[in-house]
Amino acid sequence: MAIEKIRYQLFLTKPVSERLEALASKPGTSKSAILTDAVTAWLDRRATNEIDQRFGLRLDRMTTALGRIERDGHILLETLALFVRYELAIHAPLAENDQAGRAIARQRFEAFVEQVGRQIGAGRRTIGSDPEQGR
Repeated sequence: MAIEKIRYQLFLTKPVSERLEALASKPGTSKSAILTDAVTAWLDRRATNEIDQRFGLRLDRMTTALGRIERDGHILLETLALFVRYELAIHAPLAENDQAGRAIARQRFEAFVEQVGRQIGAGRRTIGSDPEQGR
């Protein structure tokens, strides 16, 4: 199956023409092959620039947004860790036989989990929102 070829007539400056002649004089090369490779490479670079222009700005914005999300995640984890450390430091552990204290703790924890579920389910945020909305 032969590849269809189209003939072009073009003009090159003398220095470029001399360089082309020097390259084409090597065995196994031709002017047509050299120019085909050069035009293909040039067109490929142009297409790459077009893709960068079309999507580069969006990708930069997404990278910035992901960086913020990552930073916020670290802040949340550090906040939670410090809160847990603080709570454990100020509250004495329950005695082994303190069933009433354990029952109260279990109820408080279940209420906490339910509250988190309601907030997330309703799409509300406690931090960074209207103070009345977080209640």
